[in-house]
Amino acid sequence: MTTSLVRLLQLASPTLPVGAYSYSQGLEAAVEAGIVTDAASAERWIGDVLEFSVARSDVPLLWRMLHGEDCNAEFIASRETAELRAETLQMGHSLKRLLASLGVDAPEGEVAFTAVYAVAARAWNIDPRAALVGYLWGWLENQVMAAVKAVPLGQTDGQKILVALGSRLEAIDPHTEFSNFAPGLAVLSARHETQYSRLFRS
Repeated sequence: MTTSLVRLLQLASPTLPVGAYSYSQGLEAAVEAGIVTDAASAERWIGDVLEFSVARSDVPLLWRMLHGEDCNAEFIASRETAELRAETLQMGHSLKRLLASLGVDAPEGEVAFTAVYAVAARAWNIDPRAALVGYLWGWLENQVMAAVKAVPLGQTDGQKILVALGSRLEAIDPHTEFSNFAPGLAVLSARHETQYSRLFRS
């Protein structure tokens, strides 16, 4: 149990060398559009993306992958913009390289980050539910770090958002029906691809 917990913390850590810090997944475009302007609106935006996008698309597919199903192609196809597709493939490639150096085999070819994450979780005997919450925590922490840089927010504001939204993670149902219908996020992600000034790659 202790070893698997340590491995989970390693997978969810912002120090994992996969480049997650360079992506905002549309949040920077929301700042540019004036939708996110302060801590309250940042919490609202991140919470909505968590509820209406991540919980309904990433989570059900990750859950199936954590149980050995191959949903890699389906996950890649669900990324609605070039940026989001490039993000998951770049992070997946980086995690594959890391796992290879740690003695864990990963699938060949183009693989989404989520699929490689599931491979690592299974290889390290991490409980699927714990792995799911760890994945969500890593996503949430990265979003908050992006908001701290892009809005910008203070570190205390960031921690308050983590406390507020982190309390939602355990209740997310991995058996929900898959849906990636989040048109506002898709539009802003597409706009970000031609945004004049930006800090993040998505």
